[in-house]
Parts: sequence; C-alpha cells; structure tokens
Amino acid sequence: MIQVHHLNESRSQRILWLLEELELPYEVVKYERDANTRRAPDSLKKVHPLGKSPVITDGEKTVAETGAIIEYILRKYGKGRLMPAPDTEDYFTYAQWLHYAEGSAMTPFLMTLFNGFLGEAGAPLQPILDAECKKQLDYIDLTLSKQPYLMGAELTGADINLSFVLEAAGSRGWLKDYPALTEYVKRLQARAPYQRALKTGGPYSFVMQA
Repeated sequence: MIQVHHLNESRSQRILWLLEELELPYEVVKYERDANTRRAPDSLKKVHPLGKSPVITDGEKTVAETGAIIEYILRKYGKGRLMPAPDTEDYFTYAQWLHYAEGSAMTPFLMTLFNGFLGEAGAPLQPILDAECKKQLDYIDLTLSKQPYLMGAELTGADINLSFVLEAAGSRGWLKDYPALTEYVKRLQARAPYQRALKTGGPYSFVMQA
C-alpha cells in the first residue's frame, strides 16, 4: 500500500487528493512543521535525504517530487485515468503543464515569499518579482479563461499539480483580477475527492472561501 509522508499545510495535500480521485487505498504518515520556523521536522530525512514533503513509499520504492509522484501513481495505478495516453500529442501538452507547476510557475511566488523576509532590503527586487508573478498568472489565464481544466473538459494530474500554485496565489490576494482562475480554484476545491483529502490531511489554510 502507498504511504504518503504528509507534512501539514504543504504541497503533499495534492497527493492525498490524487489518491482520492483514483479511489486507491493509502496510508498517511503525518509530520508537523516546527511552530517557530515553519520548517519540516528532521524525521522526514529518514524517508528522503532532502527531508521535504511530499514523498511516498510504495513497498521498497521511495518517490519524491510532486510531478514525479503524480506520474508514478498514474502510470502504475491510474488505468488510463487523469492523463492522456502517452503515445498521443495531447500527452506532451499535459506533460508541459504537469511540470510547469513546480518549475516556471512556482518559482517567482516562492521568491516573493522569501524576499518578504528581507524587509526593506528586498524592496528593490519586489517589482521584478511582481511582474514575473503576473506573467505566470496571465499565462495560465490564457488557457483557463477558455476551458474548465488545463486539458479541456476533464480534470487531469496537471490540474492537481497546478492547484497549489493558484491556491497560494489566491491566499495572498493575487487572483483578484483573474475571475477565471478564481473560479477554477473553487471548482477544484468543490470536488468530492478534494474534500475527502482535506478530512484526511488535516487543517489546510489555502481553501478558498465560497
């Protein structure tokens, strides 16, 4: 059975949601952030050297990185669900979106978070980061202003991976000028498997108010 090494208030919430969408059995091993530093506990390093979440174990195999975990689960257990067939043109579009989430999309938002810790010293960099965050949101909006999900009418693993980026952006008020992205997040969060994952994972402050 898959074990999800789940850190509270983290990106690993997406893996719980993925498993609920597939209705697969799984076990959750919970870890708590340090109340002062908000860092993951050292005990996660016993699972993977980086000591970060998400990470899963499946028998003797350990898989880290959200995109790789989504690929692993869908290819091994998905039975064709939540992804296009690998030998189709749609698969390459899907793969781009899947890896875009933790690549180009998440980077400027994380840099903005860390830059905020610098106070006035970070002020010169902030306009550049703001512009880069807007560029990413504009790019995502080009697709989601035309269709309900990244690949069209149906949810895929790419939507699950991108969800955290937009949830984080929404929590900081960055989606106020993007009604399509706001509705997209609400659409994702309204899904029954998403709601089940919330009950399993514990408190999650990125849920968007209706």
